[in-house]
Amino acid sequence: MSITPHTPHATLPVLAFESATKKTRPILAPGQLVYARVTMANRHMDPELECVSAATGRADGLGPLVGGCAFTVSLGLARRLLMPAKQQGGGGGGGGGVEVLDMLGAEGLAFETAVGRNGKVWVGGEDPRAIVLVGRALMETDDGNLGVEAQKKLVRRLLKEMK
Repeated sequence: MSITPHTPHATLPVLAFESATKKTRPILAPGQLVYARVTMANRHMDPELECVSAATGRADGLGPLVGGCAFTVSLGLARRLLMPAKQQGGGGGGGGGVEVLDMLGAEGLAFETAVGRNGKVWVGGEDPRAIVLVGRALMETDDGNLGVEAQKKLVRRLLKEMK
């Protein structure tokens, strides 16, 4: 498994999934996206991943990602997306809160996301146009370092283009 292009490949043991046994382990295709957590990372060893929560012993959303599309954003935006909304801050200038996903959801788009600390954002859903629109919104928000007001304008523009 590749976490980023600049790191050594990570190992994902077959038993690192919820309720996995030698007979009931998931079959992953080469290049398949997996939402996982890094459990071990040393300088002299390859990183190790797992798809279960250490606290609960359950998947809690971790595991193979089916369908959808992966987009690359900056590490800063990925971390801001992982923060609770009240810690993101607001403000009209760049670097404030990231509300573009909430705005798109409020407009009726049905999608789901998985954000990794490695700058990868997976967007899934039934409508491929919605997936691409959400990815474009995230990438343009990141590239322009848009504040909340600029994000609102971006959402209006993208929805208008989609119709």
